[in-house]
This record gives sequence, C-alpha cells and structure tokens, in this order.
Amino acid sequence: MNNAIETDNTACPCGSGKQVDKCCIPVISGECKALTPEQLMRSRYTAYATGNKAYILQTWHSSKRPAELSLDEALIWTGLRVVKASSISQGENREGYVEFIARYQQGADMGQLHERSHFLQEQGEWRYVDGIQFGSDTQVPQRKLGRNDPCHCGSGKKYKKCCG
Repeated sequence: MNNAIETDNTACPCGSGKQVDKCCIPVISGECKALTPEQLMRSRYTAYATGNKAYILQTWHSSKRPAELSLDEALIWTGLRVVKASSISQGENREGYVEFIARYQQGADMGQLHERSHFLQEQGEWRYVDGIQFGSDTQVPQRKLGRNDPCHCGSGKKYKKCCG
C-alpha cells in the first residue's frame, strides 16, 4: 500500500476516468465535501487503495466507527465498478446506498468484493454506516496473466503496459 498518490495527470484509482487531483484528492484532503454517497464511496475506495486509514476512519458514521483499523499490506486494490447508486431525502434525514464491485490482488490470487454500502448524513456530511456483501466466495481463481494479456484492472491496456 502506498499513502502517496501522484497527482500529475494520474487517473484516479476509483475508476471515474477523471484525474485524481480533480476527483478524490480534493475530498480526501478536505478541500471539498463528498456531495453524494457515491462520491464518498469512491474517495473511501481510493483511501483503501492508498492505505489512508485516517480518512477511512474519519468517514465512518460515528455509530459504527471502529476504534482502530488494520489494513492488509499484501492486498492491492486493482479496480472499482459502481453498479448502482441512490440517495433518499426525508426532511433532514438523508441516506444513500451504493452497490459496487471492487477488484483486488493478493499475491498471485485475484478476487472481488461485491457490496451494497449504506450511507447516512451526519452533521451535514455523508458517512459510511455499513454494507451487505454479496456472495460468500469472494476469491475468484484466475490464471496467471501473460505480458500481452489485457490487464485485470479493466483499463483496456496490455498487462505489461499497465499493472505488470
């Protein structure tokens, strides 16, 4: 895991297609707030991908926030796909849901996390509450990629020119 993100023309790890300095960095740095549950979820994914425990804890709803967080140093987050995002406003109560699939690599193994996350607003800011994971088998066995195979991160580039 790497806490630093290069910001010069680097694509955001969240998969939005935007440059990281125009996507998740302003939210993570506190320069601006996440305006939607999806924007918060994307910034949290980027924080997981870069090992930013402080931001992950800060954006957890106070009713569910753990006292501490340990991240698996061997886990590399390789891609994110948002399946569906929605938010509901009822007076001052605002809640939202984001279903996503996050891909990862751990050693030679690749897998994915498919979750429907629940978000609530707390003191005017979106916060992660909890999530429901789909499927009990998150490990997806795959063959070892060759240099000329398409990259597993979904970039469309050859593995050797991307994550290889």
